[in-house]
Amino acid sequence: MLQNKLFYSPGSRNSSQLFFRLSRTFGRERYLVRLVFCSALFLLATACKNKKPVEAVKADVYYTCSMHPQVVQDKPGNCPICHMELIPVKKTNETKDEIMLSNEQIQLGNIQTDTLGSALMGDKVVLTATLNFDEMKVNTVSARITGRIDRLYFKNNGDFIKKGDHLFDLYSEELNTAKQEYLAALERQQTLGNSIIDFKQLLQSAKNKLLLWGVSESQIDALAKTKQFTPLTAFYSTASGYVTELPVKEGQYVTEGSVVVKLADLSTLWAEAQVYASQLASVDYQGVAMVQLPDLPGAAITGKVTFANPEISTDTRINLLRISIPNTNNQLKPGMPAYVVLKSRAGNALTLPIDAVLRNGQMAMVWVQTAGNTYRRRMVETGLESGDRIEIRSGLQNGDVVVISGAYLLNSEYVFKKGSAAMEGHMH
Repeated sequence: MLQNKLFYSPGSRNSSQLFFRLSRTFGRERYLVRLVFCSALFLLATACKNKKPVEAVKADVYYTCSMHPQVVQDKPGNCPICHMELIPVKKTNETKDEIMLSNEQIQLGNIQTDTLGSALMGDKVVLTATLNFDEMKVNTVSARITGRIDRLYFKNNGDFIKKGDHLFDLYSEELNTAKQEYLAALERQQTLGNSIIDFKQLLQSAKNKLLLWGVSESQIDALAKTKQFTPLTAFYSTASGYVTELPVKEGQYVTEGSVVVKLADLSTLWAEAQVYASQLASVDYQGVAMVQLPDLPGAAITGKVTFANPEISTDTRINLLRISIPNTNNQLKPGMPAYVVLKSRAGNALTLPIDAVLRNGQMAMVWVQTAGNTYRRRMVETGLESGDRIEIRSGLQNGDVVVISGAYLLNSEYVFKKGSAAMEGHMH
């Protein structure tokens, strides 16, 4: 029935009305489609008009934070730490051992340079030193037999002991037995002196045992005279000096050969000086050394080099020299700091201010200016020091422009930018 109502012949009145209605419906839909399409085009055009153009990424620029320079990005943005806007920084052509500073950094760091040149070095070398005991004049008093220390007559380090002073009393079973054997041999000799037995030889054998164990001749004579002995045996100092070590206490047992006390004769001392390996060739070992003491202003003592260590420390590259000096009136004390002035050969050499050279015991390094604001580190071999100047033996050439002020700042900035691993790799 519905189909019959919809499809009439074109000439009928009902079909004309149906066509009109359909045309009006389709026309309204086309209008709505156009309206939506135009609105979309308008919104798209407006969005494109308001959108900022994307900044092109430059290959020669990176972005960092002025407050946190460890933040580095290849495009603009904000610092992830403080959220400040990143600033552009132009990339440089720094090599591994180079660093570039801005004009502000050079001014704030007081970076100053000087041209390396030749100068006349002085005829002396100044070394730091420390006064110490003369080990050749240190004496050790040891126990001669096993026993117990019953009493000590000197108990403090620094006490002065003269040769022959009563040092300690010892209780020893073996020593008491030897005393009894000596008295028995003495009694037999006196009562049976005309027999076929040679008691004189037996008596001498018993006496030698006592002498070997540290009993003195006078003590043995007193024992023969009184014919009585006490369980304690007195021992006396065999040398003079100041007590430097006292490892025993009253009531302590000691064995044969153990140290009871060490005594140092301070009439002479050693000034032990440190000298770099690069300075050894310039030292006159046969000449006179002058020792100066900061604790005694104006005091200057002459001495001689008595020992030079044949082995150089592999860690510090430092050698040891010993200068023997007299200690008049015992005014010098072990442990005092000192300066040792040694003669050396004078001559022309490439020199720099001492502060320009960075040293840590394993290497010596300077910073050389290679361009306007660019600096490169360089290993050098140093030599003599005279006043505030130091000799450069290798690593630089005449005319190199070297940083003489602010070298430590350059070092710190290099480590901050490239890490301590890069610096360690250069040190070996």
